[in-house]
Amino acid sequence: MTITYAPSHTTFVAEVSGVDFSNMTPEVVSDLKAGLAKYGVLVFRNTGLDDKSHVDFSRMFGDLDDIKPYSQLGRINRLAFDELFDVSNIDARGDVIMPGSVDWVMRNGNTIFHVDSSFNPRRAGYSLLLVHSLPPKGTGGGLEFADSRQAYDDLDQATKDKIEPWVLMHSQHHSRKIASPHAEILKDPKYKPESHPFGRHKVVQRHEASGRMNLYIANHAYCIDGWEVKQSQKEIQELLDHASQPKYTCEVEWENPTDLVIWDNTCTLHRATLGEFDGKYKRDMRRTTVHDDSSLAWGHNNVGILGGLVCRKTDHLVSCLPCLVVPIRAHI
Repeated sequence: MTITYAPSHTTFVAEVSGVDFSNMTPEVVSDLKAGLAKYGVLVFRNTGLDDKSHVDFSRMFGDLDDIKPYSQLGRINRLAFDELFDVSNIDARGDVIMPGSVDWVMRNGNTIFHVDSSFNPRRAGYSLLLVHSLPPKGTGGGLEFADSRQAYDDLDQATKDKIEPWVLMHSQHHSRKIASPHAEILKDPKYKPESHPFGRHKVVQRHEASGRMNLYIANHAYCIDGWEVKQSQKEIQELLDHASQPKYTCEVEWENPTDLVIWDNTCTLHRATLGEFDGKYKRDMRRTTVHDDSSLAWGHNNVGILGGLVCRKTDHLVSCLPCLVVPIRAHI
């Protein structure tokens, strides 16, 4: 194969051509990993992948996360593979999720800038998102990315020095509240960020694949470890505002079913864009998530805030509910 990369932005994102997904080899994956180290986001058109080949291809990038902890809590998976995360606007019956519904609230956090799984002890590395069906063109539903390496580079030195020691405490419940501040269901005490273990990661990190420094920030970030919440959130919002300026962002529009986007969560942020399709047309997207295998993958999470050990199968703290559902000795 002759693989080519066509940049879509001045600092990151590239559209890739020349990849034969029916004849994938470790050498091709190595080339694509180098492309991800350079561009952070790679876009592929008309891949021809289905659920099985999507999962098989993803495994070539590393160990995959799965939805088993959520299934054990009763979440219904409409898809055939546990390695597929359903990030569609479709419920378990196959119907379009209505704006304002519980399902919609729980997924609406995807529409604000974040990185996948920063709220888990072991964070996500690569995400591979495949299109199965699209809403009509012009009705929204694309993806927007932000270049968090360039955002770090452009910070003044005083700010870099100030934030260098910060460890951020990430919570999926916090980002849900940010995205849907008036949702009644999120007022339930069980959705308080403090009611669950946090994912703890430094905000300033070296991106090991490229050697560049990175601003590891997301709307999951609830507070700075050791700080009071109100002041933390002011500082975090300033960093998010900086990293999501138009000069650091690039929107990827879907064109066809089986389009694929791969991104590196350890050097980019992303969000799904809303539009007229919301509540009207199906947007069927399925994501595989490759665990980060860098030296920073576990952040400051080897021991949880409750002193709980990390479950090495589910990558959750043993003190968290999914790990208590499964007999602990079976998978630590």
